[in-house]
Amino acid sequence: MTKGESISEREFRMYNIDLKANKMETIAGVIKIKGEKFEFEKTKMSDLLADEVLIKIVAAGICSKEMAMVDQQIHNPDFSILWTHEGGGIVEKVGNNVKHLQQGDHVVLTFGSCGKCERCTQGHPAYCKVREQLNFSDSRHHGTHNHADLTTGKKFHQDGYSPSLLATHVIAHQNNTIKVPNDAPLEILGPLGFEVQNGAGAVINSLKVSRGKSIVISGADVTGLSAVLAAVACSAGTIAVVDADSERLNFAMELGATHTIDSWEQNVSEELKNIQPQGFDFGLDITGRSDIINSLLSSLKPLAEMGLLGVSTEPLEIDMNSFVSRGLILKEIVGGDSIPSEFLPQLVNMYLHGEFPFDKLITKYNLADINKAIKDCENGSSIKPVLLI
Repeated sequence: MTKGESISEREFRMYNIDLKANKMETIAGVIKIKGEKFEFEKTKMSDLLADEVLIKIVAAGICSKEMAMVDQQIHNPDFSILWTHEGGGIVEKVGNNVKHLQQGDHVVLTFGSCGKCERCTQGHPAYCKVREQLNFSDSRHHGTHNHADLTTGKKFHQDGYSPSLLATHVIAHQNNTIKVPNDAPLEILGPLGFEVQNGAGAVINSLKVSRGKSIVISGADVTGLSAVLAAVACSAGTIAVVDADSERLNFAMELGATHTIDSWEQNVSEELKNIQPQGFDFGLDITGRSDIINSLLSSLKPLAEMGLLGVSTEPLEIDMNSFVSRGLILKEIVGGDSIPSEFLPQLVNMYLHGEFPFDKLITKYNLADINKAIKDCENGSSIKPVLLI
């Protein structure tokens, strides 16, 4: 294969690497210039280090925040880059210092953390002291790069939340690599590591919604709908969802929401007060919009908690009158405030027992349909596209 020659989907799927080779080769999806489509190329991989894991990828999810990175709305990645950070696969080889994983284990990839700082050791790895360095430096934990151009040797950057997973094989740090039950359908588990974990973890781990409590969720994307599923699993009494997409609102009702509000057609503040006159116990925003956030804040009862998950290019402007004499707690939530090695297997077990049917959010695509999957994600016709590798 010469440089620039296209690679078929079959060749991608059937590709196996030589584990004994001095320099391993793989096939990866690459964006070389902002705004251009994907190219699939053979790349050479770095040597496996003692604290790393070699994984054969089975499926990769497309994340909305990831597209914001590619469009340079957040984190401004350098080009050329490897793409997509949600995925699941099978362990093929482990470094000498990796003790909790072995060949054949099924794994899901998640955010990176050092595992040693005060925040990590106190059960908050999503707020790791070196989180930015580990997740948004466009490289692996040690500062080097996993993949390079086979011909020129030029290093490919990660898209954020390393490693990038749109490849037949990837190298991941052991802290990013979470073992899951082998009897679970691995092809749908990738989104658990990020957007699904963010929404479900916000409800279960951070806000700690309990039986009979009320919650209003603004934003019916995959994160918001995962929060709805989690609220149902927690037996919340009232679950209100705010969004501008009527189809998404109808789907939220199918998932277990008790009320919906169309933010284009209805007055959000007034409708929330009609639904819960005494105020909601919890609020959770995924939109990042100041007007929506203020509407939710005005609907909360005294001493209520409000979580923020949204990404925005605009500064947040808060109506301080919403806080006066009410004791509200407003907090940003990262990574579902979870310990992934505990929480992701918990979500898988909940799914296997019918308590967390997140598979309803997923649409599967063949690799050849990658550009359609991206388009469907951008226009909202697919809630969570997953590419079968």
